[in-house]
Amino acid sequence: MAAAGLRKGNTRLPPEVNRVLYVRNLPFNISSEEMYDIFGKYGAIRQIRLGNAKDTRGTAYVVYEDIYDAKNAVDHLSGFNVANRYLIVLYYQPAKMSKKSDVKKKEEEITRLQERYGIGSKTPGPGSSD
Repeated sequence: MAAAGLRKGNTRLPPEVNRVLYVRNLPFNISSEEMYDIFGKYGAIRQIRLGNAKDTRGTAYVVYEDIYDAKNAVDHLSGFNVANRYLIVLYYQPAKMSKKSDVKKKEEEITRLQERYGIGSKTPGPGSSD
């Protein structure tokens, strides 16, 4: 009951706080059960999504039922040591994530064009001898 009273009194949260957490630097072999054990201590979890593709391994999304539980988890688990790896726990921010993917797509396109036209990123531009 005391915790519910504290939650009502603490209504001012930073704007980036939400129920979805983005977790990085996870051990590649961590199981869903271990994730529920670690993150479940801070509140009811709706869903955990572990990255399993080559470029998403070591990451996960954790969705809490309550925003205050998510805030508590970020406060306590950022820097938490799991299998000699320190967790990076952030609030999921879709705008930032889409910007990162846009930058990654642009970098891939530039690399593809450089390879297509035989231009190296470290070689000088005009006047280079090929």
